[in-house]
Amino acid sequence: MLRLTWRQFRTQAAVAFGAVAAVAVVLAITGPRVVNFYDALVAPCAVHADCGVATSAFLNKYHFLQGALNAVVLVLPALIGIFWGAPLVARELEAGTYRLAWTQTVTRWRWLGVKVGVLGLSSLALAGVFSLMVTWWSSPFDRVNANRFTPAMFGERGITPVGYAALAFALGLSAGVVIRRTLPAMAATLAAFIGARLAATYWVRPNLSAPLRAVSGFQLDSGTGGLPHSGDWVISSQTINAAGKVIGDNGGIGPSGNVGFDVGRDGAITFQGVGLCPNKVPASAVGNPSPSSVQAAFQECAHKLGIREILHYQPAGRYWALQWYETAIFVGLALMLVGFSFWWIRGRRRPGLPG
Repeated sequence: MLRLTWRQFRTQAAVAFGAVAAVAVVLAITGPRVVNFYDALVAPCAVHADCGVATSAFLNKYHFLQGALNAVVLVLPALIGIFWGAPLVARELEAGTYRLAWTQTVTRWRWLGVKVGVLGLSSLALAGVFSLMVTWWSSPFDRVNANRFTPAMFGERGITPVGYAALAFALGLSAGVVIRRTLPAMAATLAAFIGARLAATYWVRPNLSAPLRAVSGFQLDSGTGGLPHSGDWVISSQTINAAGKVIGDNGGIGPSGNVGFDVGRDGAITFQGVGLCPNKVPASAVGNPSPSSVQAAFQECAHKLGIREILHYQPAGRYWALQWYETAIFVGLALMLVGFSFWWIRGRRRPGLPG
């Protein structure tokens, strides 16, 4: 049974792992160059005070390759579920070739177990190797971008693609077992996997670990002045007044999210959505205001009115813990679906299946 499964799968495996080997060669050649560009452009930029120009120039290096690698890591688990998981059983049930094995000495569990073992482990190996290669190659760019918690980057780095591949394969397997038709099983796999990824990204991940809370004075230049460290993941940001009432979200004031100030002819400042400021723009700046003097007056107004920011965030140090938590959830769901598939195959007689 193992030999037969390998013969059925060897062409797909050769193509997939051959493509990964080709990508590995490209990354091995360009990876050291990326590191050299980082050392030459980004590492010394603080000394020359031109980090904006330096980082922009660095991020434009291998721009097409960056986008292509990220796209492949993003879609690879879905492709595994659609083209390896869904047809694994559905194709044999649809064509009736399962009868050859089931009428011999091969039990249903052994028949399914060998298939799941060969293709399932190959799926995890393929996703894991490719993800780790891309993570290594992209690490200098990720250091510049600083935020590894963005929805796309978090799911395209580290070990999470392994969990995604496991769930996608298991979704395809269970869909094929139940639906028993290849194309409908492929479509169901894609829809279920997209739903699972969206749910994990926007509902599950922010709550995998209790977010920390930080309160700080409102900063006009950044809005989220209370962010403790670069690279932390801000889950929510609210602006409150001195009474603790929420007057804005995401570093802004009011429904539009913009910070609005009006300056009268006498220098009086009105903080839109809050009220009249206790201070004024300096008389020397009323007729010919300079950006720095007006900015300082606005910031003083926000301070005197007690405008504050409340942030809920995940610190950058929790990155790998969240990676492990999310991967464990996806692998756990995959194991449950695989167990369901074994139960379904062994169950009572169903239409199209022998008793």
